Amino acid sequence: MKPSHLSAFSRFSSRATVPVVALVLAGLTATGCAPSTSDNSSKEDEKSGKLRVWLFQEVNNAPKKKVIDKAVAGFEKEHDGTDVEVSYIPIDTRAQKIKAAFNDPKSAPDVMEFGNTDTAGYVKDGGLLDISKEFGAWNDSTNIDPTAKYSLTIGGKVYGAPLFVGVRALYYRTDVFKELGLEPPTTQDELIATAKKIRSERPDLYGLAVGGAYTYGAMPFIWANGGDLANEKGKFGSNEYEAAIDSPDAQKGVKAYTSLFGDDNCPASKCAQWGGNDTIEAFASGKAGMAIGGDFSHQAIEAGKVKGKYKVVPLPGVKEGEIAPAFAGGNNIGVLKSTSHRTLAVELLKTLAGKQTQRELFDSMGFLPTFTDVRGSVADKDSFVKPFVKTLGDSAKFVPASPGWAAIDAQLVLPTMFQEIVSGRKSVESATKDAAKKMDEAFQQ
Repeated sequence: MKPSHLSAFSRFSSRATVPVVALVLAGLTATGCAPSTSDNSSKEDEKSGKLRVWLFQEVNNAPKKKVIDKAVAGFEKEHDGTDVEVSYIPIDTRAQKIKAAFNDPKSAPDVMEFGNTDTAGYVKDGGLLDISKEFGAWNDSTNIDPTAKYSLTIGGKVYGAPLFVGVRALYYRTDVFKELGLEPPTTQDELIATAKKIRSERPDLYGLAVGGAYTYGAMPFIWANGGDLANEKGKFGSNEYEAAIDSPDAQKGVKAYTSLFGDDNCPASKCAQWGGNDTIEAFASGKAGMAIGGDFSHQAIEAGKVKGKYKVVPLPGVKEGEIAPAFAGGNNIGVLKSTSHRTLAVELLKTLAGKQTQRELFDSMGFLPTFTDVRGSVADKDSFVKPFVKTLGDSAKFVPASPGWAAIDAQLVLPTMFQEIVSGRKSVESATKDAAKKMDEAFQQ
């Protein structure tokens, strides 16, 4: 769903990311719980007039506004008689605004930013316009990250364009590793052993900061072991799912992740309740030797006690040389069905989500571009982002593109599962089967 950055995990923590969980929680009213809307599709396609845009308000919004103002000015210059009005809406209160917009076209914007985990719910609610034809004819779309495009594709149709993406990798303390004679781990087993080595030699530190409520930090362990959260039923793009969290491979990943909760790494009494932001705070404050964090976590870590004492590498997979798949969170931009300026709105979407704007948003905000060629060029200029770019290019994955995912996240199905296991209340087999049952109920709603 930060994240989703939604600005969703630190700042992604406010995107599909405030954490992505928080983003989806905030958006639940606007998605899975929103009432069915009537068909508010506009039959008009005015070629001039006012276009309204809703974008998310950032913690420090001035750099984002500067980039958007420049893009809008260029658009207005190219489209005589067009006036673009941009409003920045708080993420925490966006749910009711979006719900109202879907039900009342007069209050709705023409173009809107949203967390990528919210797409399926918004499509189900009838709020977003199918722009498959325009997207397919957009030359730049061929360079868009496949995972980012997948987050916009519901039932084989495309409902917007990706604005930025965020992904996680492994932060580690260079001073601690040097002191203990350690090398960055190259396999999942080495990662777990290294974490416990750090804890053994430096009991004042958590080896690898983990959290029972850090769903997006746990997913790479499940995916790296060949498991998945859910399997798509029928042909690809059907967006109908059945839970797979209780499959043998997924259970291997769950066992690997939950093995990190204990006195020999991160005590369950403390870490079982942690979310993603808690693990980053532990690392930034110098209390952990390693942490799984996003490119969007950089600012928070730079502001902490470990500034100048850390590096980042891709999170290792099961075998040496493999990268553990990571959740590709981020935000998208879409056109509302109710717009009376379809052609102009789609053109504006292309401007706001285009290569130049994404390049400038990276320079000003650190948002990773969704265009693979642009992302490659920024990685060449900024070594910090290379591990994240490599992860995105090698093995990024997305959550089930289903309206049911919002309910699964809001009900804390996966955090509850992890916490039941690390507390000893349930076995891996029992907890995953119970979670799978709850997931299937959500998918079928």
